[in-house]
Amino acid sequence: MKKLGQGGYEKIRVFTIGFTGKTARQFFTKLKEAGVETVIDVRLNNKSQLAGFAKKQDLEYFLSEIAQIRYIYKPNLAPAKDILDGYRKKEIDWVEYERRFKNLLVERDIKNDITPKEFDNACILCSEGNPDKCHRRLLAEYLRDIWGNVVITHL
Repeated sequence: MKKLGQGGYEKIRVFTIGFTGKTARQFFTKLKEAGVETVIDVRLNNKSQLAGFAKKQDLEYFLSEIAQIRYIYKPNLAPAKDILDGYRKKEIDWVEYERRFKNLLVERDIKNDITPKEFDNACILCSEGNPDKCHRRLLAEYLRDIWGNVVITHL
């Protein structure tokens, strides 16, 4: 990868994936075939029994053993509980969820806590099967907005 431009890279490849609706085989195969080097877990709760193979300790082990992929947990990139609960309880709509989550990323000043290097060939993980109404898509788009040279692929 050539060094140049904002963020220091010609192009930063960022993937996203949700585990809901995927078997372990589908999940790990998608990551391996895409060439993912790191999974960045951005779930608010990564220890739920509902997560199955994607519970933090299990996932970290499986990623390493099955696919030689590094695991990082970054809860500061997850939505705040009140935003998530508000959307789930239908107290706020998706437009409001997006607005609040984007504002939260700015308030948390995440651009100073992350680097293009750690996100290049990394996959942002959450539970939602589809990225359309998921904070992982919003986060990936935010990275593209601040670095400008991000190519996003939803797995």
